[in-house]
Amino acid sequence: MSFAGLLVGSIAACGGGDSAAASPPKVGAAAPAKATPLGAQLSSPWGLAFLPDGRMLVTQKGGSMVIVRADGSAIDATVSGVPAVNSGGQGGLLDVALDPDFASDPWVYFSFSENGSGGAGTALARGRLAGSTLQDVAVIWRQTPKVGSGIHYGSRIVFRADKTLYLTVGDRGQDDPAAPTGQHAQNVAKTLGKVLRLNRDGSVPTGNPAFTAPGAQPGLWSIGHRNPQGAALKPGSDELWLTEHGPKGGDELNRVLAGRNYGWPLTSYGCPYSFAQSEPACRPGGGTHAPNYEEPKTTWQPTSTAPSGLAFYDGDKFPEWRGQLFAGALVGRTLFRIVLGANDGVASREEVAVVAALGKRIRAVKQGPDGWIYLLSDDGRIIRLER
Repeated sequence: MSFAGLLVGSIAACGGGDSAAASPPKVGAAAPAKATPLGAQLSSPWGLAFLPDGRMLVTQKGGSMVIVRADGSAIDATVSGVPAVNSGGQGGLLDVALDPDFASDPWVYFSFSENGSGGAGTALARGRLAGSTLQDVAVIWRQTPKVGSGIHYGSRIVFRADKTLYLTVGDRGQDDPAAPTGQHAQNVAKTLGKVLRLNRDGSVPTGNPAFTAPGAQPGLWSIGHRNPQGAALKPGSDELWLTEHGPKGGDELNRVLAGRNYGWPLTSYGCPYSFAQSEPACRPGGGTHAPNYEEPKTTWQPTSTAPSGLAFYDGDKFPEWRGQLFAGALVGRTLFRIVLGANDGVASREEVAVVAALGKRIRAVKQGPDGWIYLLSDDGRIIRLER
């Protein structure tokens, strides 16, 4: 559905209850959502994973990983053993995820921007967490080629039920919508602008799609992505959804299917940065993706919101939100609630008012083990969306 067709702002009509914060709830009605900044003071937090005891493992862009108390009040410890990162530009220590068998074998997976020949690139590493130390740390996957750019690293880590993982990686700023080519995000011989599916040791699992072009890199799941900074599995499935930054407008929400091409940079609903905003006349390939490429489920136009962090909600604290998507926004400084309809189309999209009122750049979105929704903001706060 097009942006113009979305039911933006109709919170009451969709049963979200956000707008009820301005007045007392009706008798018997659920209390309205509230956004509570917690006490821990962080430095440019980027990724968040919940430990089995409820404490939070948080990556910070500058290169440190910390353990935050379960109540979010303070940092308990700084984790040692993290390798050096390139924190220039948009790089740094990025996402973090726990191994599905963490309780018996405590592997922690994390992505970061790694220096090397030719510049820097996204890398995936893992290490066993012992107290506040990462042991047996090893890089298990590296993006190729490394380039001199400081932008568009991606990247999110999402585990499937079969214990393989998805890794999203950006195009590293190599694709220009003003002069689009097939040399980077479209090129299967490079791991720029791709989604990968990997085993826990970095090897390639069976069942991945076959990309048969000469020099195709192992592990590819989908191609044609720009800068995917939000990723989540649809509950009850291994179906990956992601949000990715467009250029001038044209941010996308995509359902990511095996072997599919998502069009960047040959087609986009965004425009080159030389234009004031996204308009049909300046969109690469005219904007429309089908039939050659996968259409996004929704886009943000005419200006970008820069979505970062994505989560499906399947908890019991907000039963009216079950099955809905929550997407953070950096430029937009907000949180979007996205309702899916028939055939996984977007039925409505609206801002969560209590988060928008904070005016913070939302970097990560996670459902906590307590059923509340946790957000990381670029100014160093953990925000709990609760009642």
